Amino acid sequence: MSVSTGTLPETLTPAHLRITVLREAYLSGRWQPSEVLYNLRERAARDTHNAWIYLLSEDELATRLAHLDTQDPAALPLYGIPFAIKDNIDLAGVPTTAACPAFTYTPEHSAHVVSRLLAAGAIPLGKTNLDQFATGLVGTRSPYGEGKNAIQPDYISGGSSSGSAISTALGQVSFALGTDTAGSGRVPAAFNNLIGHKPSHGLLSTSGVVPACRSIDCVSIMANTTEDVVLVLNEAVGEDPADPYSRPNPHYNTLHYFGQPSGKFSFAVPDELDFDGDSEAQGLFEATVDQLTSMGGTVQQIPFAPFYAAAKLLYEGPWVAERRLATASVSTADRLPVLEQILDAGGQDGPTVLTAEAAFTAQYQLRQLKRTCDAALAPFDFILTPTTPTVYTRAELAAAPIELNSRLGTYTNFMNLLDYAATAVPVGRLAGRTSWGVTLFSRHGHDYALLSFAQALQNQLNLPLGASDAPLDAANMSPPMARYSATIDLVVCGAHLSGQPLNWQLTSRNAELVRTTHTQSCYTLYALPDGKRPALIRNTRQGAAIEV
Repeated sequence: MSVSTGTLPETLTPAHLRITVLREAYLSGRWQPSEVLYNLRERAARDTHNAWIYLLSEDELATRLAHLDTQDPAALPLYGIPFAIKDNIDLAGVPTTAACPAFTYTPEHSAHVVSRLLAAGAIPLGKTNLDQFATGLVGTRSPYGEGKNAIQPDYISGGSSSGSAISTALGQVSFALGTDTAGSGRVPAAFNNLIGHKPSHGLLSTSGVVPACRSIDCVSIMANTTEDVVLVLNEAVGEDPADPYSRPNPHYNTLHYFGQPSGKFSFAVPDELDFDGDSEAQGLFEATVDQLTSMGGTVQQIPFAPFYAAAKLLYEGPWVAERRLATASVSTADRLPVLEQILDAGGQDGPTVLTAEAAFTAQYQLRQLKRTCDAALAPFDFILTPTTPTVYTRAELAAAPIELNSRLGTYTNFMNLLDYAATAVPVGRLAGRTSWGVTLFSRHGHDYALLSFAQALQNQLNLPLGASDAPLDAANMSPPMARYSATIDLVVCGAHLSGQPLNWQLTSRNAELVRTTHTQSCYTLYALPDGKRPALIRNTRQGAAIEV
């Protein structure tokens, strides 16, 4: 991509705001973070899509940029990278509203994940609009205005992380933080032509995040490219002692496991799919399956009834009580009527029995469903579903706000309850409407592997970025993706052989005997001084074949 030396382009597109592009421009001295941030702030201030609740003032930006000037650009992975923060995530000194004016407070400290990004050099542009208290997948449930789709404003933006998706798709920031409890990061990503990653539960801290369902909430990341999501994720990951749901990141879930998938892979699709009568969406899904098989994938249908059953538990089970807890300090009069209908567990989202007995019954049911779903997922690298059945206009949504919202969660509501990682990938645009996409999901702790497949798919499709016509210009990924395996092949001899005194050290770790054989005839077996362990030494002159 050509950029005029020393001057910003007339219009910054999502392609200009890719993290690697901005870093190169900053390090070469062609652009300065201040000119980029002030340019973007001016554009965001003219926004008519209701993306923002709070934009940092020029003085507030100046303070942050002044601090950045004292840092080494090469030492900060996100130096000068502009980002947006969903307004249920704390930024120190800036009001948090959760889209409810009566709830507003100003935190002294930033959320843990925001602090990590700031430490990496990222610069916040402001706080974005959302469905009130992150309850909704539509983006219209806000007193700060309905979120308007970045591609076609007559359509819903998706939610609840509506403003985060809109601002990223419009090229006002490089990436945005959202939250995702029932699909709130994946649905708006699908409708606004973005990559939306819902990390493994506990991978990103939720300290400093207004809870929706605290036990399953996740902070999500949205960006125009998978590469940008990965670069942000890599800085955001970090166990947080202040968050009781924070979990250590497995050793096999790091940047080393992100790259170009090589060789064959396998994925599954549901045996029953619902597109709400949308033949275009169905066509895009089928084309995506064909695309993945052409890339080396083998596909198999699996029974999906257990996943759908788990999805129903989120709003038809006692987890609604967690949403009631999150809003307990806010009076009924200060909450939107549609939110009241959901929290009262009435209407088409219920009825829900909020009793201790119901809570335990649902936990038992969920545990059984997870065992079944885990077994269905086990043979595959990932499962592929639509992100949503279809997309609706804002007028259609207004006529049936709860019913259509519920349909949008068909393929998203089960994900956190079952403890999976998921990545939404746009796969095309519905004629005259919006972007639409699919979701790849896999087991907990496989974020980087999942994002590898997501990037390979995005590169193959090579769609324009966000709401622009700017090309992806996909770069080749290297090195090849490292494939995680739960087991390793190990050769043992002497006291570790079957029936020998130390064999228990293998069997207690669930080792399985693959075969009994011998080495080449060029080894000698020695007894070590402790008399318990052998040493196998290569001896090409007087060696023998040793049993292993």
